[in-house]
Amino acid sequence: MAAPSLRTIGPIARGVFGWLALVVGLYFLAGWIGSSIPRNGDWHESPAGVEIMVETNGVHTAIVMPLVTPQKDWRLDFPVQDTAAPNRPYTHVSVSWGEREVYLNTPTWADLSPLTVLRIIFASGDGLLHVAHYVRPAPDEMIRPLRISQADYARLVRQIEARMPARTGRKSYPGYGDYDVFYDAPGRYTAVNTCNQWTGDVLAGAGIRTGWWTPFAGSVMKWVPKVDGPTSVGP
Repeated sequence: MAAPSLRTIGPIARGVFGWLALVVGLYFLAGWIGSSIPRNGDWHESPAGVEIMVETNGVHTAIVMPLVTPQKDWRLDFPVQDTAAPNRPYTHVSVSWGEREVYLNTPTWADLSPLTVLRIIFASGDGLLHVAHYVRPAPDEMIRPLRISQADYARLVRQIEARMPARTGRKSYPGYGDYDVFYDAPGRYTAVNTCNQWTGDVLAGAGIRTGWWTPFAGSVMKWVPKVDGPTSVGP
């Protein structure tokens, strides 16, 4: 049997890439539509409540909370001793969820291989919790504050607790810096259940307004009012 000629392969390759482009385009369109439909549409901020923050690096989102409040002391679940710099006067904790391979083996986006992306899109990956400790993070374009009621915050705490690994036997891994750490966590990362969907589900479960399907960072951040201020946040 003769091998396919270049004349045959060319149209096939163009067809495959065309279908892939269509699938990707539909995925982004569905993400835009799904994130534009509100959950908890009648929610509003509470001036006398607890200030949390929603953080993004443009691709990934996280929820930043006071380290200690009457509702929750996060030091019990996320000890600063798990970090490489436990002696700083930390005031806040940033919590997010993502795909294990990406978290542990791709310190920069340049390290993300096409094979890893394809595996996540067409299969799935194990979940991993990312916890960073901050000292007085300043609001800016990339870390926006939300003032939520005491009841909302209590629900937010319960939502995160329900998605946390058990303390007993929990394994941790070094983070990107000396102020953050990774923990094993339940859940499977897929093209539908992304890191940003995790953030959206946690916020929605607390009664906070967000989109129905939030696969992208912009899907989450579009619901968090922008602020003017400094342009950095650090440990």
